[in-house]
Amino acid sequence: MRLGLFGGSFDPVHFGHLLLAESAREQCRLDRILFLPAAVPPHKQGQPAAAVRRRIEMLQLAIGGHEAFAVSDIEAQRGGISYTIDSLRHFRQDDPEADLFFLMGADMLHDLPNWREAEEVCRLAIPLVVRRPATPEPDFSVLRGVTTSNRIELFREHQVEMPQIGISSTEIRRRIAAGRSIRYWTPRAVEKYIQTQGLYR
Repeated sequence: MRLGLFGGSFDPVHFGHLLLAESAREQCRLDRILFLPAAVPPHKQGQPAAAVRRRIEMLQLAIGGHEAFAVSDIEAQRGGISYTIDSLRHFRQDDPEADLFFLMGADMLHDLPNWREAEEVCRLAIPLVVRRPATPEPDFSVLRGVTTSNRIELFREHQVEMPQIGISSTEIRRRIAAGRSIRYWTPRAVEKYIQTQGLYR
């Protein structure tokens, strides 16, 4: 089993998230991708705008029908700040034979050595670093202090390229607050859910 783990706030999920996940699934031949909405993301200040239960429900609507995508609520159940190392240990214990990967944007790579137990993160799983077309290759040398040269070369071989898509959850929330349309920014089912639940107003 080649299992990809995609953590984030998903507040709300949008087509950029889905395209990133599908690009990683296809290019790295992943059998399954689990979306892990964080209870409280460690890299963001304050609480997410929508409760984690709402974000889980929006994710379930967004990925419905994709047999390789699923949503895990382990970080929501754990509560508090969601750290990658805790989730990796959970899935390693759940399936000791699985090959674990975690999806991350190229802009986050430089901060990976500062993550909680970064050495163990790099030992348990392979980061799938996702970058946009025509952007420079990420500088994997930043990981020299937390993993081996052979491991770094393995990480370099598992880069993912996705099309440029200028959508962010922050901008979606701003548009909703301003009464503007979010049609085609997120799946229609998610758009309708946001409307009926009165989120982000």
